[in-house]
Amino acid sequence: MDLSDIRREYITKGIMRNDLASCPFEQFELWFNQAQDSELGDPSAFSLATASASGQPTLRTVLLKYFDASGFVFFTNYNSQKGNQLSENAQVAMLFPWLPLERQIKITGSAEKISTAQSAKYFASRPRGSQLGAWISAQSDALQSRKILEDKFARALKKLAGKEVPMPNSWGGYKVVPTSIEFWQGRENRLHDRFRYDINESGDWGITRLEP
Repeated sequence: MDLSDIRREYITKGIMRNDLASCPFEQFELWFNQAQDSELGDPSAFSLATASASGQPTLRTVLLKYFDASGFVFFTNYNSQKGNQLSENAQVAMLFPWLPLERQIKITGSAEKISTAQSAKYFASRPRGSQLGAWISAQSDALQSRKILEDKFARALKKLAGKEVPMPNSWGGYKVVPTSIEFWQGRENRLHDRFRYDINESGDWGITRLEP
């Protein structure tokens, strides 16, 4: 199938260096709030790229659960494919593809586990069904049928009826500590605006405009 004729022009107003906050986390919060206000579907969803020790990459979509000036946090099963790869290679990349706004944010850095207490606090806030799903799932393992999964869920419902769902030992959060954050704004004639924040040895952020 030839897709070469599928194209569109980017017509949104661009961004200038003076438009940017000095701190990339402030700039991320501004764009994230604008994505929420525009009623994009799942603005917290991002693509997470990990790689094994041998360099074999894997990509999937996960949900951002909170962020601050120290990094970006998501939750998963530590024994999943992503968890196993992160134990071998902590380097990751994140991509927020807010294409209806003609925007993307690309983040690179390293992932580290957050504390058990922090993970437990978030786990307790999840809907009960999501808690049970995490409790029964051996994420990324082979599954012979949907019925097996549903039966495990039904047994968990019965076993934990009237009880709190305990957080699995194999479940918790990772924080991505960024070394670079790039903000991409589509422009006409593919002359896109791209600005990358890079952190230096002193912990300060510099901003560089990139060729489109």
